Amino acid sequence: MMMKGLKFRRTWMIALAVFMLLSVLTSLSPNSPRAQAAVSSKTIVGYWHNFDNGSGFIKLRDVSSKFDVINVSFAEPTSGVANGTIGFTPYNYTEADFKADVAYLQSQGKKVIISIGGQNGQVQLASTAARDNFVNSVTAIIENYGFDGLDVDFEGHSLYLNAGDSDFKNPTTPVIVNLISALRTINNHFGTDNFYLTMAPETFFVQLGYSFYGGSCISCDSRAGAYLPVIHATRDILDWLQVQNYNSGPIIGLDDQYHTMGNADFHVAMADMVLTGFPVAKNPNLFFPALRPDQVVLGLPANTNAGGGFTSVSEVQKALDALIKGIQLTSYKTRGSTTGYPDFRGVMTWSINWDKFNNFEFSNSHRAYLDALTPPVPDTQPPTTPTNVTVTSKTSSSINLSWTASMDNVGVTGYTVFYGNQSIDVTSANAAITNLTPDTTYVITVKAKDAKGNQSAASAPLTVKTDPANTGGDQTAPTAPSNLQATAKTATSVSISWTASTDNVGVTGYTVSYGSNSIQSTSTTATINGLSPSTSYTFTVTAKDAAGNVSPGTSISVTTEAQGGAQAWAPNVSYKLNDEVTYSGKTYICRQPHTSLQGWEPPNVPALWKLK
Repeated sequence: MMMKGLKFRRTWMIALAVFMLLSVLTSLSPNSPRAQAAVSSKTIVGYWHNFDNGSGFIKLRDVSSKFDVINVSFAEPTSGVANGTIGFTPYNYTEADFKADVAYLQSQGKKVIISIGGQNGQVQLASTAARDNFVNSVTAIIENYGFDGLDVDFEGHSLYLNAGDSDFKNPTTPVIVNLISALRTINNHFGTDNFYLTMAPETFFVQLGYSFYGGSCISCDSRAGAYLPVIHATRDILDWLQVQNYNSGPIIGLDDQYHTMGNADFHVAMADMVLTGFPVAKNPNLFFPALRPDQVVLGLPANTNAGGGFTSVSEVQKALDALIKGIQLTSYKTRGSTTGYPDFRGVMTWSINWDKFNNFEFSNSHRAYLDALTPPVPDTQPPTTPTNVTVTSKTSSSINLSWTASMDNVGVTGYTVFYGNQSIDVTSANAAITNLTPDTTYVITVKAKDAKGNQSAASAPLTVKTDPANTGGDQTAPTAPSNLQATAKTATSVSISWTASTDNVGVTGYTVSYGSNSIQSTSTTATINGLSPSTSYTFTVTAKDAAGNVSPGTSISVTTEAQGGAQAWAPNVSYKLNDEVTYSGKTYICRQPHTSLQGWEPPNVPALWKLK
């Protein structure tokens, strides 16, 4: 990757010169930049510079909407190569503003990942102490800034293989073993569902392993293929591999021919190696298994300034046609599949900044290509199914409902409530169905929908019968409840009491309403739970008699106590710095003040909430 200048390492070319004795390697410019990139399914990923190297500085919130994953580059060692401690300080930002921009991108459905290493950020975890320092410091960075995951961009001499370490499935070199342990520990800490792990090695560390493997060859660079044991040991938690198909010398492909960067042939041959798998160092007993197509991304420079091996839009899309659609090149035929990989992830670029410098040619062109694929590949993951659909109150002509809110990776935007052959749309997890027929049975289901238009499965059906119509002679409503008062309150609950209403046929119960919610009580007291701290609520109590007549309401306003401990997270609540909430059995700490919204549940917006 390109770091804070336009240089890239020549060590890789020197190593290949040793291997191949190819003088062509020395022709590559020593001032070319380096790059890395990653991507999710049919997604474009770009690296965002935490520095200004002449490409121009961009605020995170101003990143082109064409990017789906933004890799913040880079977090780097703070105490030398071998200590393992990683640090990160936002460039040209206050910490609060940087966190706010991370949260803003996440609210748009983007993923923001911290990338570690780069050309200048070499890391060697040669000891368990360095490993532990790495785990602790990286975990702290991710939690502090609310990143969605970790991208490993170890370059230079970060990874190597000791002599005799010849089996990539059972590595023994400490820098390899400790990195594998560290990545699994970090992943386990955050949980697989909400954490992204990606890698952006150079071809030297991956595809070169087909010809040479650093732990088993004589007089070759010990770093050759050194990423292979790390990739293999984490393939079950690896979201995608985005090999840097730039700043590379010629590489031998599965056809045993050299392939040179900058054209479709190179990209197809390099991708095919990890999509098909290959014998490491051509040893048939040490076969590196193929990755899933959705784990493979093409890494490309955004323009000629960004890295050696810039590839034109037409050549990149020719490569994608071969990989995704199976439209084979004349120069190289894919080995793993001749009909293409429809689930191939997409493309990444070094970098977002260089893309803007180049008038967004990369992101605009390849976004249009990916969006035009058949079948379409936007987000198709539906929200979770609404649960616990409950009747909160009903009359002869209306039914009030509530349910447990759904969750979704891009945010729930609303719900559709179905009853009979009719439906209504609501934006929150409650609804009032009106103009119903008295004494009639309705079967009710609820579906959630997200920002991409995906709809969940229907909730379990709820059968409800409206009350009979009041056709008797009694038309007299009960008297209004009196002496309404708050008897107790906490940060999340209020208890109230009132003097009983009177009625000629007898009061059957009371309804306590607040906002769009309500609860039922058969006595003259009620406790309302699930409220927000330091919030004013108006509670209105009405009485109902046996004939269905409803009294006038009596109201009281009560402000809940300030939060004294972790309360259940709720939407539309103003949270302060360090407020604690619980969600799905876990406790989260507020990173920055905000008003919560449906879809901004703590696991979905780590820039706003830190897992305690």
